[in-house]
Amino acid sequence: MITVGAGMYAIGTAIFVNPHDLAPGGATGVAIILARILALANLKNVPIGLLVFLINIPLLIVGLKKFGKDFLFGTVYGTVVLSILIYLFETLWNNYTFVSDLTPDDPLISGAAGGLLMALGVGLTLRNGGTTGGTDIVVKLLRLKYRHLKTGKVLLVTDAVIAVSSIFTTIGGEFSLEPVLYSLVAMFVCSMMLDLVLYGPDGAKLVYIVSDKSTAIAERVTKEVNTGGTFLEGVGAYSLKKTEVLMCVVKKHLYPKLKDVVMQEDPHAFLIVTSASEVFGLGYKDHSKMDQ
Repeated sequence: MITVGAGMYAIGTAIFVNPHDLAPGGATGVAIILARILALANLKNVPIGLLVFLINIPLLIVGLKKFGKDFLFGTVYGTVVLSILIYLFETLWNNYTFVSDLTPDDPLISGAAGGLLMALGVGLTLRNGGTTGGTDIVVKLLRLKYRHLKTGKVLLVTDAVIAVSSIFTTIGGEFSLEPVLYSLVAMFVCSMMLDLVLYGPDGAKLVYIVSDKSTAIAERVTKEVNTGGTFLEGVGAYSLKKTEVLMCVVKKHLYPKLKDVVMQEDPHAFLIVTSASEVFGLGYKDHSKMDQ
């Protein structure tokens, strides 16, 4: 699965992003910028895959010290395979017209498609214990101290800095803002899709139900909506009367059914409904994803 993820990332980079003069961020974006600088210095045809591998060497050393040997295999394997596959797909695109003809002429479409493939590739790699190196390693290091940070959001910031840095290194050496803006589109698509792949859709509602018929509501919710609940003890601030508050977490598509049940049992029930950004446990996300 790490190989498949690296392959998707490599296709997004070599076939969709780089041919349109876009710097996708990460070690790959830095490698593309370096390749253009070398091309301007008449050192042409330096493989981007090779530059990606060289850039990752110091990051791999730091990662090994921080994460130990368990980190080594998935990351080194993912980094090496990614570097090789980028080189292979780059060679195919440059040498075979049937491959280059597949790439859309519109840089906006190519940037979005490249960002999508890169996100799927990184997400698949991370979920299977590896990384593609580069800023993936930087994010893992940051999350040792700041565990609340989401991988996609951090990558968006770091990659945006790299994308903006490419403004003076476009093909031909001309100053151009357009490729940078397209690169940012690719980064945004990549960030949003990566968080979706890693954490799943934030598709749950948190519902508090205050009713004198909370027991009857709980029984019907369990049977008809197929979701559980938790009773909380409450006291009315005005009446000082003790009451039970039923707290439920329900997937978005089941919320209308839950609301119907509540209204049928008690039309005067007091409901507080909010979105649950993340839910871990039975029927929702696995706890192993909490540290991704």
